[in-house]
Amino acid sequence: MKFCKKYEEYMQTQDQKNKLPAVGFKNLKKILKRCRRDDVTRSQDSLGLNGSDDINNNNKCIQPCPVCDGSFFPSLMKEMFTVVGCFNEHAQKVLDVHLATGFRKYFVWCKDKFQGNHGALIQEGKDLVGYAIINAIAMRKILKKYDKIHDSKQGQAFRSQVQSMHMEILQSPWLCELIALHINLRETKGKMGNGSEFFEGCSLIFNDGKPSLSCELSDVVKLEIDLTCSICLDTVFDPVCLTCGHIFCFMCACKAGSVTIVDGLKATQPTAKCPLCREAGVYQGSLHLDELNILLGRSCPEYWEERLKTERIERMRQTKEHWESQSRAFLGI
Repeated sequence: MKFCKKYEEYMQTQDQKNKLPAVGFKNLKKILKRCRRDDVTRSQDSLGLNGSDDINNNNKCIQPCPVCDGSFFPSLMKEMFTVVGCFNEHAQKVLDVHLATGFRKYFVWCKDKFQGNHGALIQEGKDLVGYAIINAIAMRKILKKYDKIHDSKQGQAFRSQVQSMHMEILQSPWLCELIALHINLRETKGKMGNGSEFFEGCSLIFNDGKPSLSCELSDVVKLEIDLTCSICLDTVFDPVCLTCGHIFCFMCACKAGSVTIVDGLKATQPTAKCPLCREAGVYQGSLHLDELNILLGRSCPEYWEERLKTERIERMRQTKEHWESQSRAFLGI
């Protein structure tokens, strides 16, 4: 079965269940087909030919292309923005349900009609990971087709541009959280009963004591997420993901952003840069990776306990200094 048909059938199934938006794979292919047909016609007219046999039969689109550049890339960009936004929103709801406690958990369950059904929660997370995979594949295939038709590397350059804008769905920190969620659920499978299905390709691996999330989502999509903080050079503790996609310990990120843990990352200056990629303005929209924190705490308990003691002392010191400075300011000392 061709990918276009497979993609349409998948998205029709999802539309019946969740009404999720998708990359318009079929419409984008029509744009490229029309572009190629129009270009052959223009070439025939310019050469005074009636057939296409004398045009090298390569059907390559001209560069720059007014048809593609005026409709193809803007349409794809808009659809990708919608898909990533929808994925992040739904993933956040699933994780909120799993991480909620007490009355808040009951309230979220009632609001989203989960009604405490853990199986529905698992299936929702699984569907979202599948949604991310197939849309990522769709984007790669349509851009590859663009480059083939145009005999160019503009599709590859567009993909790099999307990644630099953090609009690649596989870059989403919520995907990292969903992977950690499935590993956490797999470890507690016996407590939940039978009948649950998990992504067996997802795992937390250690190479020379350095952890990483490994996930073979499909034959063409494989993720490897390094979980070593590049600031303290140790396993990330209380991990946060900046909007640029890099993961650090919360306390390390606060130091890099020149703020205290009391003020938090939202208090960083807009000019503060990521220690790795040097991109500015990436702290305010940072995300705490709570599921990943749970996973790492379970996987290396001795290290976690030791790090917890060290962090607790440092947090108390910073909190004490903060309130002392606030008191002095209030008293005008």
